[in-house]
Amino acid sequence: MLTVVIFLPLLAASALALPRLSARTAVRVWIAATAADLALVIALWIGYPGAGIAYETSLRWIPSVSAGYHVGVDGLSLPLIAMTSLLFLVCAVYSLRETHRPRAYAALFLFLQTVCLGLFAALDLLLFFVFFDLAIVGMYFVIVGWGHGDRARSGLKFFLYTFLGSLALLLGFIGLFLAAEPHTFDMTALTAHPPRAGALVLLAVGVGLAVKIPVVPVHTWLPPAHTDAPAAGSAILAGVLLKMGTYGLARIAVPMLPQQWRAHAWLIIVLGVVSVLYGALVALAQDNLKRLIAYTSVNHMGYIVLALGAAGLSGGRAARELAVSGAVTQMVSHGLITGALFLIAGVLWERAGSYDLGRFGGLAGQAPMLTGVTAVAAFASLGLPGLSGFIAEFQIFTGVIGAGAVVAGAVSLLGILITAALLLRVMHRAFLGGPGELTGRVTDLRAGEQAAIVPLLGLSLVIGVFPRWLLDVIEPAARTLVTLAGR
Repeated sequence: MLTVVIFLPLLAASALALPRLSARTAVRVWIAATAADLALVIALWIGYPGAGIAYETSLRWIPSVSAGYHVGVDGLSLPLIAMTSLLFLVCAVYSLRETHRPRAYAALFLFLQTVCLGLFAALDLLLFFVFFDLAIVGMYFVIVGWGHGDRARSGLKFFLYTFLGSLALLLGFIGLFLAAEPHTFDMTALTAHPPRAGALVLLAVGVGLAVKIPVVPVHTWLPPAHTDAPAAGSAILAGVLLKMGTYGLARIAVPMLPQQWRAHAWLIIVLGVVSVLYGALVALAQDNLKRLIAYTSVNHMGYIVLALGAAGLSGGRAARELAVSGAVTQMVSHGLITGALFLIAGVLWERAGSYDLGRFGGLAGQAPMLTGVTAVAAFASLGLPGLSGFIAEFQIFTGVIGAGAVVAGAVSLLGILITAALLLRVMHRAFLGGPGELTGRVTDLRAGEQAAIVPLLGLSLVIGVFPRWLLDVIEPAARTLVTLAGR
C-alpha cells in the first residue's frame, strides 16, 4: 500500500493530460487525489505496529551497484509522510480559485507530492537522491511558472544553490557506497553496518543537506525563493522541502556515520545555534511579511539541527532521546505552522498585491477571521503552551541542556524571545492601530481559504494539547537513532 500512497498523485497528474478536461475539473481531481492519498496515509498510521520499519517493499533496480526500489516507513518518516499529505491537500483546496494554467499547476503539485512522499519513504540512497533532485526541478517550475516579482532570478538562484548541494550529496553517497563492505546503496544495510568513511564523506553529505535545510551561511537562496513563489509553493517549500535536509541528517548522516557525527557534534551544535539567532534577528528587521516568515524558518530549522547535534554528545541517554524526539516533532510542527503562515501571506498578496507590513494596519476590524488565524499561527510559531511549537521546543531545549550543551541551549532560548518580539510586531503593524493605505482592499477569509488554513492550526492545537498519539510513534525511532549514534 505504501507504493500506492507514493504514486497515486503521479497517476492523478497523468490523468490531467486528458483532452477537454476543464480547469475546474482539474482542480477537483487534484483535491480528490490528495484527499484519497491522505486517507491511505491515515490507514498506514492506524496499522503501524509502533516500532521498526513497516510496509516495506524491496525490488531490484540497478543490481550492478546494489541499488533498488526499497521503501518503508518508521517513526521518523511516517509523521513526515502524514504531514506532507495534509499540506498538499490543503494547498489544493487553497488553489480552488487558481486561474493561471490550473491544469499544469495541479499536475506539477501532484508530481511534487509523489517525489516528496517517495523521498521520506526511500530506504535506498540512490532512490533518495533521485527524489531529492526531482523535488528541486518541480519547485523550480512552480516558482518560475506561477510566482511573481523577479521570479526568474529567484527560481534560478533556488535551482543553482540546491542543485549544487545535491551534487555534494551525491559525492557523499558515492563515498558511503565505496566505504561499505560489501558495496551497497541500501540504507538499512548501511545503518546496520556503518561504513568506515572519513570526515570528507560527512562533509559532503552535511553540505548537501545543509543547503536544503538551510543553515547559515548557505541559506541565502531561501528568502527570494519564498518572496517570489506563489503562496501554495511557499507552503510546500517551507513545510516539506526544507524537511528533506533535516530528515536526511536523521536518516543518513547520524546512523551511517556515527563516529564522525560524534566527533563533529559541537560544530553541528554551533551551526544550529547560529541559525537560530541569525534567523530570528534578521526576521526582526524585515518589513516584507514573506521574507520575515522565510527567516523564521531558518530560525526554526536551526533548532532541529541543534537537537540532532546533541544526539552525538556523551550526555544522558534519556536527554539525547528527548532532543531527537523534539527534532522530529519540530519538523511536523514547523510544517503545519509555517505552511499556514505562508497561506495567510498569500491572502494579503491576492487581495492587495503587497507583503509590505507598513502598508497595512487595522486589519482586525476589516478581517476578524484573518486576524484570528494569524494570531494563532503567530503564537504557535513562538512556542506558546497548548500548541505544537511548545511541545517540540520544550523537548529540544530540555534534551539539549540535559545532554550537556547547557550554554548552547541557554543561548538558543533567546531565539524564542526574539521570535515573540517579531511576531507581535507583525500583529501590531498589520492588524492593530489605524488603517493603512491597503487595508481597504483586504476582505476576510473566503470559505476555501478557511478550509485550507484552519485544519493546519487545528492539528497544531491537537498536538499541543494531546501529543501522546504523535510521540508514541516518534519516541521508539528516537531511541533507536540515539543507539545507532552511540556505536
